[in-house]
Amino acid sequence: MEITVTFRHLEPSDALKDYAMDKVSRIEKYLGNITEVHIILSHEKRAHIAEVIVHANRAKITAKEKHEDNMYASIDLVVDKIERQVKKHKDKITSHKEHKKALHNVFSADQLTASREQSIVKSESISIKTMSVDTALVHIGQNDDEFFVFKNIDTDNVNVLYKRRNGDFGLIEPENI
Repeated sequence: MEITVTFRHLEPSDALKDYAMDKVSRIEKYLGNITEVHIILSHEKRAHIAEVIVHANRAKITAKEKHEDNMYASIDLVVDKIERQVKKHKDKITSHKEHKKALHNVFSADQLTASREQSIVKSESISIKTMSVDTALVHIGQNDDEFFVFKNIDTDNVNVLYKRRNGDFGLIEPENI
């Protein structure tokens, strides 16, 4: 995440720049794919104005706040506002992705070796839930399923957790999506 700070009609100070960068870096925990954050600190008449522009995964989130007393209060207000917007944006993205369904096919070994023609033996639709690998381990441990398909909350990719013959578990993660 690249953070740039611009001062307009205001003397640049390292303390103010460090304070703004420290406050804005908190939003990275909500949205991991932030590419650039631009902070604009300005002074117009008697108002101290702080503006934050966040570029994350083809989305642009902006917030602007002004405060009469000092710039630090403006930064606090704008960071609170941008955190709310980033949380809302993340919730919007994750809630839409949970509605996707995946198809998996089950083939018997006898049918594949006996016939040259490959046909689908069984097809069913499952819903993919967003969860951590630990939660998926608990889920597959409670059921008799051989594998479990889920969306990894850490990587935002679809993963497959499966039981191995020796009793351990394996995890299939896609390389590039």
